[in-house]
Amino acid sequence: MTTSAAAAARWGDRRLDEVTFLATHNSFTNYEDSRWSSVNQAESVRAQLDNGVRGLSLDTHWYERSTWLCIISFGSDCYPSDVYLCHGDCKTFAGITYALPRQSFHGTMQTVVDFLAGHPEEVVTIFLEDYVSAEQLRHSLDRVRGLSELLVRPDEWGVRQHGWPKVADLVTAGKRLLIFSDRSDREQLGVMHDRSWTVSNYWSLGDLGNDLTCVSRWSDVPLDRQEPGFRRLFTMSHDRNVPTVLTAALDNGSKLRNRIAEQCRPAAGGRNPNFVSVDFHRLSDSGGHTPASVVAELNAGP
Repeated sequence: MTTSAAAAARWGDRRLDEVTFLATHNSFTNYEDSRWSSVNQAESVRAQLDNGVRGLSLDTHWYERSTWLCIISFGSDCYPSDVYLCHGDCKTFAGITYALPRQSFHGTMQTVVDFLAGHPEEVVTIFLEDYVSAEQLRHSLDRVRGLSELLVRPDEWGVRQHGWPKVADLVTAGKRLLIFSDRSDREQLGVMHDRSWTVSNYWSLGDLGNDLTCVSRWSDVPLDRQEPGFRRLFTMSHDRNVPTVLTAALDNGSKLRNRIAEQCRPAAGGRNPNFVSVDFHRLSDSGGHTPASVVAELNAGP
């Protein structure tokens, strides 16, 4: 079967904005990629991809090499200056704001590109909480082998004028990696500004997990925003302020399914989310619904 035929069989005629993908919140804070003491996921980034996750959220920070940290760590923290994945300052609290071994951004992106190379019908999207300069990000992306060939550049597809392409067309063209950033000065890198291309709900369910309303995270970009010829991708976050495996099990099943149907779909003008982002994505309640099954149900709908 040709690539085009396989893509059509897998994706049909659905455009990118008509498909829902499973995503993970703080994908890099996990027990397998580094020694985090507080995590949002149980599996490595590669394992998340292998288990059906297609949207990854990463926090990029610049780390300046520290001779002092190298000395006091007895040589275990002698990393070069670079863009790393940290959950806050890259030097403050090992295991909490960063972890050892340090997770380089380009190394994690290489993991994503290598996954896509071995799975030619898949599409992956990266969401950056971005604390580095455009030049620092460029230097990191330039070291990822095979990335530029996979990158989706919406200007080349005329997305603003014609809407998002069919997923099958992206797969056939070999363009299967999208990158969004919360900073606006890196479109020349092929990194889209999320506020210009997506709508997104406020991320938190609150401390108790009972804030189920679906309101925009940006006051000037409502979830049901309409634009001529173009529909933004809808990213839906569904996680608590302080996630645990116990709270994820409570939140990730029927509560997630019902929130989409009763809150988020109506708030977005009757459309399904394109990305459903959760903590501990393999966990759910005993009601028979998991994040993966909820996403599958949305994709199977009319």
